[in-house]
Amino acid sequence: MNWKQTGRASRSLLRISMAEGLQYRASAISGVFVSVFWGIIECVLFTVFYTYSDNGWNNNGLSLEQTISYVWLGQALFLFQRMNIDGELMDKINNGNVGIDLCRPLDLYTHWFVKSSAAKLGTSWIRSVATIGVGLLLPAGYALGAPESPAGFLCFLMSVSMAFILCSAYAMLVTAIRLNVTWGDGPTYILLLVSGILSGTYLPLRLWPDELQTFLYLQPFGGFADIPIQLYVGSLEPASALPGIGLQLMWSMIFIVAGRIIMNRKLHTIIVQGG
Repeated sequence: MNWKQTGRASRSLLRISMAEGLQYRASAISGVFVSVFWGIIECVLFTVFYTYSDNGWNNNGLSLEQTISYVWLGQALFLFQRMNIDGELMDKINNGNVGIDLCRPLDLYTHWFVKSSAAKLGTSWIRSVATIGVGLLLPAGYALGAPESPAGFLCFLMSVSMAFILCSAYAMLVTAIRLNVTWGDGPTYILLLVSGILSGTYLPLRLWPDELQTFLYLQPFGGFADIPIQLYVGSLEPASALPGIGLQLMWSMIFIVAGRIIMNRKLHTIIVQGG
């Protein structure tokens, strides 16, 4: 393994993936329409929910305006989360081409981590930015609001960067689990679906039952979207940003170490299919 060659290959993969993302503009535009459509539906549902819910309902301090902003940011950050294993990596696992990567003088985990992350970033950043832009231009009551404070916005940007690393680390953990599995993809899809539900992109975690709030804050998937979004809307103060980003960093390291261990063990007994 040559770390210098791995680093050079990783930089090249990032540049190529970003260039490919710019070429698929039609796909990005159609994706924006989908995100905006679902965002508007969620905004309408939450407006009705807040307007006609019982007075005794506890929203844990999350106002309707904050929830609307949460929806649009959730649509943007959801694109960082993989709902399946990277298609090219899956083909290599299924077709036996993983054997070719094993012959290269590269650290396989790092190579796949960068490849998967770059592919996701290259195809999603345009859609994310455009979705946020549309959210800002909508009429009052359905639009993405301004950040609660400049400090909160700065913490939000730092947390988003950490969220991308955390999502990538979890995607690689699931990919490592999928190695050497010959009887289907069901378990990996379940793992990715659970992470999406617990990230807050389907339903803001603040709106879950009170007795689950401590668990929801400490569990790893809230770092995908809930922590950065709460920093933006102000339901999480900038003073709490360091513990929140610390949680994201901690879970990222856990996923990376676990993914490396699982991948190294499976590579010793891997069954190369096809080939």
